[in-house]
Amino acid sequence: MAMYPGATRMLLGPESRQPAIRPTQLLMHSIVAPWDARRLHAYWRDSTNLESHFGIGYGGDVGQYLDTGIRADANYRANRRPDGTGAVSVETASNTKASDPWTAAQVAELIDLGVWVHRTHNVPLRICRSAHDPGFGYHSLHRDWSPSGTACPGPARIRQFHELVFPGIVAAASGDKPGGTTYEVQRDDTLYEIARDYRDVSWQQIAAANGIRAPYTIHPGQELTIPAGKTSPSRPPARTVVDLSRLRAAAKTDPPKAGTPVSYAGTLVVELALVEDGLMERRYADGHFGSKSVHGYSLHQQRMGYRGTQPGGAADGIPGWDSLTDLGDRHGFTVVA
Repeated sequence: MAMYPGATRMLLGPESRQPAIRPTQLLMHSIVAPWDARRLHAYWRDSTNLESHFGIGYGGDVGQYLDTGIRADANYRANRRPDGTGAVSVETASNTKASDPWTAAQVAELIDLGVWVHRTHNVPLRICRSAHDPGFGYHSLHRDWSPSGTACPGPARIRQFHELVFPGIVAAASGDKPGGTTYEVQRDDTLYEIARDYRDVSWQQIAAANGIRAPYTIHPGQELTIPAGKTSPSRPPARTVVDLSRLRAAAKTDPPKAGTPVSYAGTLVVELALVEDGLMERRYADGHFGSKSVHGYSLHQQRMGYRGTQPGGAADGIPGWDSLTDLGDRHGFTVVA
């Protein structure tokens, strides 16, 4: 059985006898309800003939409802294809309009789950380029996954997928496999993408080890020798990028708004850094640069010696280059203007 160790097992009964799949994708959804993992399990069990492999609540609670080697029916034509491949599906709690961002806890769990799926099922570290292409995606990315034209998981979460979740999976999983082994080529693989999964192994090394010359064509089912990686230098992990201009715009426009709109998904990266520094409470880290975020950032600026324009006044809490790069250097993200 393929069971994720970070989830609570809540296995569905009859669905466990559905056809087997060979997982090649991980697809992310919003359930359009503020349910925790147990409530979602009850919904799959009692109210519908659909189901997902996983559910993640707002607080980061993870339930697993099916072995990932068994078909789940949340992905339409990605459930199980004629060749036996299929998608692992994860539903996530949301508001009833699927307009809110993933919480910090949900983002963290999606990254951890993505790394596990990559390592367990050899799902490549790329965004699916077509409906059948192995990799990572979300429900509305390709029409074959959502015949009704759904916007699932919602615009805010799609931005988070591209700016936080998928880069986080890549950063956590890239280069984790040692060389000195073999690899069977999958559909749409490239030498570059294969090499990215191995520690200190370049695509040129793989080509040379297998006698592959320009135009470097490889074929599904082909077995490649993966040479042992070079001991030095090691590749640095990928870093999340935060755009200063977009962050400043969010800090200036978000606080007056009602609710928790997400103007810029990179805000969550900064908020989590403020949480780690003890400058704001985690419950306010929601991707919306609200008044609590401005206050937390102001405390960060004051730690650096910045003050307001009035004598004795507090810093304004609007990110600047020096204060943001200081935060990024300590918390592992890169700042661009």
